[in-house]
Amino acid sequence: MGAKAALLGLRHRPLVFDMAGPLIRIKDLRRQFTAGDENFLALKDLSLSIDTGEMVAIIGASGSGKSTLMNVIGCLDRDWTGSYAFAGRDVANIAPDEVAALRRENFGFIFQRYQLLADLDALGNVEMPAAYAGTEQGARRDRATTLLQRLGLSDRIHHRPSELSGGQQQRVSVARALMNGGDVILADEPTGALDKKSGAELMDLLAELNAEGHTVIIVTHDPDVARKAPRIIEISDGSIVSDKRSSPVHKDVAEFPHQALRKIPRWRRWFERAEEAITIAVLSMNAHRLRTFLTMLGIIIGIASVVAVVALGQGSQDKVLENISAIGTDTVNIYAGVGIGNRGAGSIHTLVPEDASALALQSYADSVTPQVSSNATLVYRNIEATGSVTGVGAEYFRVSGAKIISGNSFVDASIKQNAQDAVIDTNTRDALFPKGGDPLGQVVTVNRIPVRIIGVAQSSATGFGPGNSLNIWVPYTTAMARILGQSYLSSITVRVADAFSMDTAQTLITNLLHKRHNAVDFHLQNSDTIRSTIESSSQTLTLLISLIAIISLIVGGIGVMNIMLVSVSERTREIGVRMAVGARSGDIMLQFLIEAVLVCIIGGATGVALALLSGLAVTSFASGVRFSYSLVTILVAFGSSTLIGIVFGFMPARAASRLDPVEALMRE
Repeated sequence: MGAKAALLGLRHRPLVFDMAGPLIRIKDLRRQFTAGDENFLALKDLSLSIDTGEMVAIIGASGSGKSTLMNVIGCLDRDWTGSYAFAGRDVANIAPDEVAALRRENFGFIFQRYQLLADLDALGNVEMPAAYAGTEQGARRDRATTLLQRLGLSDRIHHRPSELSGGQQQRVSVARALMNGGDVILADEPTGALDKKSGAELMDLLAELNAEGHTVIIVTHDPDVARKAPRIIEISDGSIVSDKRSSPVHKDVAEFPHQALRKIPRWRRWFERAEEAITIAVLSMNAHRLRTFLTMLGIIIGIASVVAVVALGQGSQDKVLENISAIGTDTVNIYAGVGIGNRGAGSIHTLVPEDASALALQSYADSVTPQVSSNATLVYRNIEATGSVTGVGAEYFRVSGAKIISGNSFVDASIKQNAQDAVIDTNTRDALFPKGGDPLGQVVTVNRIPVRIIGVAQSSATGFGPGNSLNIWVPYTTAMARILGQSYLSSITVRVADAFSMDTAQTLITNLLHKRHNAVDFHLQNSDTIRSTIESSSQTLTLLISLIAIISLIVGGIGVMNIMLVSVSERTREIGVRMAVGARSGDIMLQFLIEAVLVCIIGGATGVALALLSGLAVTSFASGVRFSYSLVTILVAFGSSTLIGIVFGFMPARAASRLDPVEALMRE
């Protein structure tokens, strides 16, 4: 593993120390742990100084306090009392982000169990400290590659930790420690997990690094490892019992050449941090695909439900409104009786043709048609069918908007002469003339009364049904006198002139009929009222179902939060490693928050796609069903999924950012 002088020049900058004193000065250091009702004093008023360029071995039995001392020196543990100055700077009085910067810029950690992240390859593990330091991506990649090559890992750069031997993993750990310079290298039982040969090679490498000017602090319980260091400090029960030095300290750090790594401009650093967090999130999601899918499932179902339900509601509303438009727009229908559902309406026969004539003379009436209707038996030769016969005025087809596709409609003479003329719709034509003969001029009987077909109208839905009924229209005078035998009308329909509002027209119609009848024995309906009622009902129903879907979204969000909390628990050691190499609390929080948001965004996109596909599938098998997708609804649903990621991802992200790095590193 010998790097010899090849590592010379890999230090990215000279460390400016306060040369008036030692690099590390600790005085009266106390570290106490609480276990239940008992307090354990791990370090007891310990005082220690380490100069720049020293190689020190801290030795002691298990539980002696040596690892606790290393954690304090490496700024991983801050819950202590006493005094600790690094390069003349009081560590106790600097902010958490500055402590992270101190670890990142000055310390390199080599752990007994390597502490490499399984989701990253060797190059990614080595790059990590420089990424948190804001080093330009190309520069840090080049440096990491160079370090791995010079440590004999040229053919293992893109291998993951599981594909490396113990010695190779430890060399990756060394490269990571040197990534930002590694002015102070802290090695915790560095040979504990290595065979004898690999352990000896690692100690030779640490000696070479110390010869180049790195300050090396080794924590070990092995006397043979400790003897490799010129200075040995023995700890027992939290106190130094022995401090022996066998050779002088290297003082020539500033003489070594250095390579200045390019930093990312400040305005770009946030974007780089976000990009790094996204990369980490994608790697983590890919490594735990099943868990990621289960996390997304609630969001997928919620978003798909919201989009599909709103689309179905809007599509149904559009279809019903189209049916209403087929009846006629801007029309007022007049019926006998004081209101819809009036039990006595059937016995009130006060609407008469003269009412229609009077209405036709008014300025607000564009056109008017009386109507009488009944079911009838239609016969043409040997073909018999049941349909609806409607007696109408000459202006019926203008009022209703129905389109004559062949022949003619009625004229005033047809009405006055009780003409036995008829207009049929295409459904009736197809039923009575199945072989495609021309119906114009043909005679059919309506309840045994012969009528001659003068026109064919386009079939359309005249209500809320499918529009496949048979319809035949005759002059209302003919229907009343020859077919139905009645003198009163079923209804009168008025098409309102464009210059008048619907409300004004209704008021004037009411006043006129009230004056003619001397009573309110009629009621009015208009297509706008029906349209508004249906729109209101449809919106209420859509809102209700959408609220149910939103509840499922919230449940999905809670699922995201719970699984992310589990993820934090599972990845505690990873968080500890990232903090050890210099990640700020904000970096950790951003990483987990972006992961939660990314899960929800992907889940939202999948939910939208599922809603679109389900609508396509349903309409393929059920022609009467319509989905009307709205871009606004899709964007709102997608935005909601992102918001859920932020809201429900915040707690797990915050929990991750507040972990204690020492406890996190100890977690298996």
